[in-house]
Amino acid sequence: MFADGAAGGADVESLWRRDQGGRGEAKSCQTGEISTVEAAVQSHSSRDAGIQTDQSQEAVQDFNLCHRAPVDYAGLLSFLQRVEEDVIKELNKNWRSHAFDGFEVNWTDQNETVSCLYSLSYPEAQDQKLQVTSISWNATGSVVACSYGRLDDGDWSTQKSYVCTWNLDRRGLNPQHPDLVVDVPSSVMCLAFHPSEPSLIAGGLFSGEVVVWDTSRIEDPLIWRTGMTDDTHTDPVYQVEWMQDLKHSHHFQVLSISTDGKVLVWQTERDGRLTLAEGFALVAQQVPRSANLKKPMRGETAVGVTSLSFSRFDPTVFVIGVEGGYSLKCSTAVETAALPRMGSSVPLKAPAQFAFSPHGGPVYCVSCSPFHRNLFLSSGTDGHVHLHSMLQAQPLVSLQLSKKYLFSVSWSPIRPLVFAAASGEGEVQLFDFGKSSQKPAVSIKQTSDQSPVYCIEFNIKQTQLLAAGDATGTVKIWQLSSEFTEQGPREMNQLEQLANEVTD
Repeated sequence: MFADGAAGGADVESLWRRDQGGRGEAKSCQTGEISTVEAAVQSHSSRDAGIQTDQSQEAVQDFNLCHRAPVDYAGLLSFLQRVEEDVIKELNKNWRSHAFDGFEVNWTDQNETVSCLYSLSYPEAQDQKLQVTSISWNATGSVVACSYGRLDDGDWSTQKSYVCTWNLDRRGLNPQHPDLVVDVPSSVMCLAFHPSEPSLIAGGLFSGEVVVWDTSRIEDPLIWRTGMTDDTHTDPVYQVEWMQDLKHSHHFQVLSISTDGKVLVWQTERDGRLTLAEGFALVAQQVPRSANLKKPMRGETAVGVTSLSFSRFDPTVFVIGVEGGYSLKCSTAVETAALPRMGSSVPLKAPAQFAFSPHGGPVYCVSCSPFHRNLFLSSGTDGHVHLHSMLQAQPLVSLQLSKKYLFSVSWSPIRPLVFAAASGEGEVQLFDFGKSSQKPAVSIKQTSDQSPVYCIEFNIKQTQLLAAGDATGTVKIWQLSSEFTEQGPREMNQLEQLANEVTD
């Protein structure tokens, strides 16, 4: 049914190949345009360095041998022996010479001028014609406080006044906008910052009251007060001081003085009261007098106390200035009772031990030297400053620094021979016993209209600063030049020589 056979081949031509071969098409494509930037860079710093191999030891030795000069040791010895006696003589002469005493090399830049850093004021107090009655630096040395009141004529018992503080380290300090303002119903006559608590200020009022403020309490800063009791001063309080309790070394009491003749020591109570812990009374009949001084009046006459300064060497010794023109050496360790006077919750003692030659009017300020146990300064209405030794009645030096009153005087805390004085002619005078014993080293014009300068205080922490308050209601912060802040090498010896002088 089936059989093998060979059939012819079939050829079918591809139409697709023919169509493709006859049609050609060229296409191209490219990505989006790419932007290019050329820039040159270089390192910020460059450094060149060179190196060299160590010089061979043989070459060094050859060089030294070629350049070493011959030494005549015998001749050198003969020369030294020949001049030895003359050299020793000249060295001894130079050692005994005082040609360069007081000279000290200082390689730092020195400020040779006294400049005003700040002029601080409270416009509301100035509008009421109030005066700066007292100033004080706090324990850090960065905050200055001033009290406003009146020291001239008039009855200011009901005059409203203020206590203001400025932090000089605060950014954006506004000299006419105090950091803190405390309204006080009675004229503030004096104030003092606590020696170790930067926010505590003690103040004395015209009413006789003593108060303590805490500046960290913005809303209600008053924390202690004496109130008006039988123990309270009956005259204005002219100075307050923080006094270390000798029985408790870490505790401080507040001391106040007044023209009622009393020196009172107050202790703080938990209920906000200041209570009397100790008291002293100055009565004319119990004031010792030297042979050259006037005899006291008859009767029990109170001696008005105007100023006080404690010895830095003996905490029981203090000096007071009184309205009669005298300065008196006193002691807290006395046992003598004061003459019978008005009632007091604590028995009062008679502290006066020695009287010094008087000024021609009331003494406004006394200041014990921080560098010598026997020296103190006093100033008063006669325009004089007296330099006294506690060992003799007559002053070692008497200087007339003003034709008007001298309201304040203060030793420098860093220069043993320097003190400052505030005058009724509107000047702050800086005196240097190392330069002159007769005239000031610098007179600074504090007020343009010769209004009195009432108070001055050096800054113990920042010793280049001196604060001064005046009758215009302004506190000026003066930056002292280096000559008033750098102690000389023989300054203590000069102070000792001054203290050892004997008056007739």
